[in-house]
Order: sequence, then structure tokens, then C-alpha cells
Amino acid sequence: MQLSLSTWQEVESYLTHSTGIIIPIGSTEQHGPNGLIGTDAICPRKIAAGMAEVEQILIAPTINYGMSLHHMAFTGTVTLKPATLMRVVYDVVESLYQHGFRHFYFLNGHGGNIAPVTAAFSEIYTEIKGDDIQPPRCRLSNWWRDDSIAALAAELYHGAEGHHATVSEVALSYYAYPEAVKQVAMTPEIAPTGEIYDAVSFRRSFPDGRIGSNPALASIEDGERFYQLAVDSLLADYKTFLNQ
Repeated sequence: MQLSLSTWQEVESYLTHSTGIIIPIGSTEQHGPNGLIGTDAICPRKIAAGMAEVEQILIAPTINYGMSLHHMAFTGTVTLKPATLMRVVYDVVESLYQHGFRHFYFLNGHGGNIAPVTAAFSEIYTEIKGDDIQPPRCRLSNWWRDDSIAALAAELYHGAEGHHATVSEVALSYYAYPEAVKQVAMTPEIAPTGEIYDAVSFRRSFPDGRIGSNPALASIEDGERFYQLAVDSLLADYKTFLNQ
């Protein structure tokens, strides 16, 4: 059930049996030579849609922009400042809370969002006092950090999964949009790893945008496997969250 495709009456009816909503959140940033700029938003949006096919869950519109300041040396990246992202998260929760939602499950596709989003949760808990029955509850779930996802990536790609423009995320984005698959040779096959500090140091150290990965290994078939694992695991996590 998509919030954007529902009427206000349908949302009001939904709230009679659930106070939970899933909010996909990602970024608009470079993902190496063959990764889609929308990867980090595409992946959680696809997973959330799969969860809603199994259970009656309301899915909010995806927050497509994230904290991507460190990617700004790569053309096409669009970023929010940390404070801006915190404000967006706060305002989304505050709006939905006024309508009766109490459980806000942010399904995340981008590591750069973790710090500002969790900081926003602290402000929400402090400033949105809630009622005597149920104050707001928020969770940030990073789809790629699931144990089953990590195990499959290790099985399929060994040391080539990497840390940015990973094979698993590129594969999942290809499963979502098979018409957008790119065939690009990687040089070197597996990108180097190391620390990043700002956009300039990122581009200098990792000129094609990858960190430790070989996303040329990504396939639609692998993407489907990651998708199914993520739907199953995150659906179980969401159900547990609703009882808190």
C-alpha cells in the first residue's frame, strides 16, 4: 500500500489496525562506473515494495536525497547537509505523528545517512513528547547490514564486494531496473580501499568512485537473491518493531 497512491480515507482506515509506516530513504550519488546514481534510493524502495506485497504495510514516498557531501566531486551527485536531512526526517515524522502514526521504520540504503538520521531520532524523542498511550518510536534499518545479505555477498564475490559501489547494491538496483544494466570494464578489477575525508580526497584516492569493489560482477539474477533475502529479513524485523 503506497501512501502516494492512497486517498486520505484509505490512510485513515489503515490507522485503525496499524500505527506503523515504512519510509525508504537513500541518496542521489555516484556509484562507480556501472552503478546507477539512484542506487541507494532504488534498493530500499524496491525492498519496501516487496514487503508490502507480503503484508498490508503502508509505504511512504522515498526520501531520495541524503547526506552525500563526500561524493560531490563526482558529477550528478546531489546532497543534503546533515542539518537539512535531520530537519527533513523530523518534519516527516512530526507530520505523520499528528495523523496517528507511532512507529516510523526508516529503510535505509546509504551509510552517510546513519549519523544524521539517528541524531534526528534523538531530537524527535526529546521534542515530540507523544501521548500517554504511545510516544513516537523510530528505527533505522540498513538493508545491506543484514547477516544473510553479508553471507551471500561473501559467498558470491569473496573479496570483491567492497565498501562503496558494492556488487550487492549494484545487483539489486539492476534487478529493480533491468533496462538500466551497464556493461563497463573495471581497472583495476577490484578497487583499492582506504580512508576518505572529503569530496576532494575521495576523488583523488578513488578516481572511478569505487572503494574495494568489483561491481562488474553484478547481475540481475544475484540482485533477485539479495532482494528476496532482504524482504524476508526486514519484514521480520519490522513486525518485531511494531510491538515496541
